Amino acid sequence: MRMNSSQIKHFDYIFTGTGLASLMTVYKMIVSGKFADKSILLLDQDVKKTNDRTWCFWEKEDLVWNSIVSKKWDFALFANERFKREMALNPYKYNQIRGIDFYNFVFEEFSKHSNVIFLQEKVTDINELETHVFVGTEENRYTANYLFNSIYTKAFAERQTKYPVLQQHFIGWFVKTETEIFDSEKATFMDFSVEQKGNTRFMYVLPTSKTEALVEYTLFSEKLLQKEEYESEIQNYLNKLGVSEYQIIEKEQGSIPMTCYPFWKKNTKRVLNIGTAGGWTKASTGYTFKNSDKKSSKLVEFLQNNTSLNLKNFHRKNRFWFYDLLLLDILFRHNELGSSIFSSLFKKGNPKLIFKFLDEETSIVEDFKVILKCPKIPFLKALFRVIFK
Repeated sequence: MRMNSSQIKHFDYIFTGTGLASLMTVYKMIVSGKFADKSILLLDQDVKKTNDRTWCFWEKEDLVWNSIVSKKWDFALFANERFKREMALNPYKYNQIRGIDFYNFVFEEFSKHSNVIFLQEKVTDINELETHVFVGTEENRYTANYLFNSIYTKAFAERQTKYPVLQQHFIGWFVKTETEIFDSEKATFMDFSVEQKGNTRFMYVLPTSKTEALVEYTLFSEKLLQKEEYESEIQNYLNKLGVSEYQIIEKEQGSIPMTCYPFWKKNTKRVLNIGTAGGWTKASTGYTFKNSDKKSSKLVEFLQNNTSLNLKNFHRKNRFWFYDLLLLDILFRHNELGSSIFSSLFKKGNPKLIFKFLDEETSIVEDFKVILKCPKIPFLKALFRVIFK
């Protein structure tokens, strides 16, 4: 679809940016059958035709995305330089979805609905007016009743000092080995046995067969590294596993902001920030898929149940935001404590309770069972700083 510059086409909903949150929300809108009379426009300069990322999440029951899950694990490993713990995840399973499979799945559904349009255009301007929202791209101009923005502006978080900002940054190699090295039934969540160098650094391994795995070097820290340092650490780790001959099939890299900065304060009556741009990423872990799945379902329900919409009313802050804030405060000031904090949590903690806590589904009593596994003094100091800041 192309328009001349004098045309301004109107839509009920416009999504600027087609990240995970936007695609999940639109998919759920159309399969609900409740938005067949609504026009929906998605705008992004990226056509989503490559396998640019891998999402993982734990879940007890199959989700709507089950048909595109490429691998499930029933067991997981946590390790540091002093101990290893193998954990049975039951009743949970750890699930992997490849980016390209997700994109193909949702866009195939979009193609069946004439009221959903995707345009490969770069958004240059968003301006909210009293009765509608104006959106400009390099090619065209559009208006909408409501706009959902997932284009992340990192300056919002990074140009302030009230809320700590870390990055979950990583490079991963999909490798195929000559010999059988990996346990395909066991994912390595965090292996802190790698040298910490004053940071929170770990290896993350997702084996899909005895000879194939994603091996990822990950940090929770403020500064990114040179590419060569990530890749050197992956090489060293593979050597430590006894891997001498291997092929690199694919590579992936990324940097996910970890912050409790209140992005939702920028929401307005007609503009809602979603995804990373709206604070949908779990601040303490960087996990995105499960949070986006939950919040997109809540958003679709909110749109269905509110005839007179004020998008500012969508967000609800909870106590888990405060827990995340405490952890990030510690890691921002003392990044080297990450290994000891996560190790204390996983060494003797109940995996089912930890997952339930990270999914923000625990009771307050259960919260304290998890929190009391963590080192007391750093969290008490963080609590004091946050309360009196």
